[in-house]
Amino acid sequence: MARLKRPSLTQAILLAMVVGTLVGWLFPDFSQNLKPLSTIFLRMIKSIIAPIIFATLVIGIAGHGDDMKRVGRLALKSIIYFEIVTTLALFIGLAAVNITKPGVGVVLAGADAQQGQQLGETAQSLTVGGFLEHVVPTSVIQAMAENSVLQIVFWSILFAVGLSQVRGEPKRMVLGVLEGLAEVMFKLTGLVMKYAPIGIGAAIAVTVGHSGLGVLVNLGKLILTLYAALVVFGLLVLLPVALMARVPLKKFARAVKDPALIAFSTTSSEAALPRAMQAMEALGVPRRIVAFVMPTGYSFNLDGTTLYLALASVFAAQAAGIHLTLGQQLTMMLTLMLTSKGVAAVPRASLVILSGTLATFGLPLEAVALILGVDELMDMARTTVNLVGNCLATVVMARWEGEFDPDRPAEDVTPEEAAHILGTPEPQPA
Repeated sequence: MARLKRPSLTQAILLAMVVGTLVGWLFPDFSQNLKPLSTIFLRMIKSIIAPIIFATLVIGIAGHGDDMKRVGRLALKSIIYFEIVTTLALFIGLAAVNITKPGVGVVLAGADAQQGQQLGETAQSLTVGGFLEHVVPTSVIQAMAENSVLQIVFWSILFAVGLSQVRGEPKRMVLGVLEGLAEVMFKLTGLVMKYAPIGIGAAIAVTVGHSGLGVLVNLGKLILTLYAALVVFGLLVLLPVALMARVPLKKFARAVKDPALIAFSTTSSEAALPRAMQAMEALGVPRRIVAFVMPTGYSFNLDGTTLYLALASVFAAQAAGIHLTLGQQLTMMLTLMLTSKGVAAVPRASLVILSGTLATFGLPLEAVALILGVDELMDMARTTVNLVGNCLATVVMARWEGEFDPDRPAEDVTPEEAAHILGTPEPQPA
């Protein structure tokens, strides 16, 4: 008798959602007793936020310090381009979620009306001066203990800048320790995700038992909102950028087709990276530009992910019944803009960043468990947009530098060479 194939994490989560929905629908009173199982999952997620953000952000900045000095002008142009494009992605996500309001009508068991009112009053009382003071920690240990993400980011950036000015063995030793810490946290995230089906199933059961089956309509609306917003982003941002940079659209579309399909089907940008680097060189982008812009873009130019984070964070506030003013939402966007840098290599990076942002603004993490149930469907789209955005960035930078030549014969970049350029293990096929 053939052995049954073990279900993937996605299949296990989907099965847990079905079971949780049935339990919440058929046994609404009993389902409320499952809340501790969901809380355990959310607490484990919160516990890995600070070390992951610190390690990856410092490596992302200090680890590229020498490269940025060598490439000079290209580095400055790339960073400016990345920040402009990702900021536009944030605003499109913010506009989409405020138009469709997918979270309105969800009643999270972990957030009551009084809590929502208190959180709203606290956010409204935060002045510009108070916000600036809040960003700077008196103790980074306290900031990490309280998961104050903005304070962690501020201190991490200062630490990275200081480390980038250190030369020789001390710098290599510190980066080595942080790379080890990041690797351990990646593995720990994988262990936490093994518990995800139980935590998510319990969260769905509690929410359905508390709110009814209508919550499933809200999740479907969230997915459709994301896909529509990504299409709008492509038409209003990426397409005009390509036209202004005189990118040969047909050749570019053919070049990114294969890596985009890999990214969409595997939900892994890393799996598609070697093929994407080959495709961009074949299109006429010099290797030195591909080697710098592509890996840097994986830290600073995650268009699809930043759009998703804007949408998901406001969805959480809507689901909690908390009204955020435009100023408060913009403050959240600033936080997301900072915290989304440097964590592209983290499994379920968006989950970590979303959890940290919600914790910073006092929003209930129960929304994370709900969103994670359908995260795979959204991850396929945002990963594809991340990849296409980074491919376009390499062509734009090459055109900006006057070095784009679509007729130039290209040297192939093998997977081993791509892994060496990034300083990461060679991506394995899905």
